[in-house]
Amino acid sequence: MSENCRCQKNYLLDLWMVLEEGGLMSEREKALQPEDLTRLFVERANAKDAEGLALLYEEDAVMAYPPGSQTVGRAAIQKLWADLLPKMPRFEPEPPLPTLISGDLALTSTPPKDGAGARAQVVRRQPDGTWLRVLDQPEFSRAPAADRP
Repeated sequence: MSENCRCQKNYLLDLWMVLEEGGLMSEREKALQPEDLTRLFVERANAKDAEGLALLYEEDAVMAYPPGSQTVGRAAIQKLWADLLPKMPRFEPEPPLPTLISGDLALTSTPPKDGAGARAQVVRRQPDGTWLRVLDQPEFSRAPAADRP
């Protein structure tokens, strides 16, 4: 058997194993640092990749979006992005603020360019050392003075 044929068989075996484990997540770039999640989010959003965006979240993650409600779970987050992305403009990269890390948890945030007030996420280190979002608050904005107590 030629070396080329052996390599092709190994590649197909690897691909089959990935598919058996539930998808091609291992074929996508993973967040090696908490701050990587923001960059990966922008890249996947601009590619209109709802599945790729959802893979940045833990299975039971909670996202505070749309405003005033919550989207719970990776599948629901994927559906939300699949519905929203075709109508959304291009995302602009936002420089991250300093990340707070305590053990396997981290708080990431960015000052948004779209005037949404702030963005913050709680992320968790996974057993393989990569990071995924657990809680996502994509829009913080202060209520107008008239609405505050």
